[in-house]
Amino acid sequence: CTLDSEVALRVGGDFFFDPQPGDSPVNLVLIAGGVGINPLFSILLHIADLHGYQEGKGNRHKLGTVKLYYSAKNTSELLFKKNILGLMKAFPGKITCCFHVTQQRSQICKELQPHITGK
Repeated sequence: CTLDSEVALRVGGDFFFDPQPGDSPVNLVLIAGGVGINPLFSILLHIADLHGYQEGKGNRHKLGTVKLYYSAKNTSELLFKKNILGLMKAFPGKITCCFHVTQQRSQICKELQPHITGK
């Protein structure tokens, strides 16, 4: 977002992301903590499927970018981290993630280090 950008927020409840062909592209910012990643990971997988389909068959979905912010106490509590890293590698610039850890006591693996903020 930039200064004066319009954003919409949704917290809790039933929510989903189901863009239709012909919809204008939107950029998503997904924010999760702990096990709250579950529904957002499903959204990420759906977006990855649409990106893959779009690249393979030229569908009519117009997709923006996705930025995931995901926080947990330590890297062992970051669910789906390897899957998320895989999605970022498969769709560079389209899907990005920033992990935040609050109570990490051990060394962070090299694969995660570029994407980790916090202690």
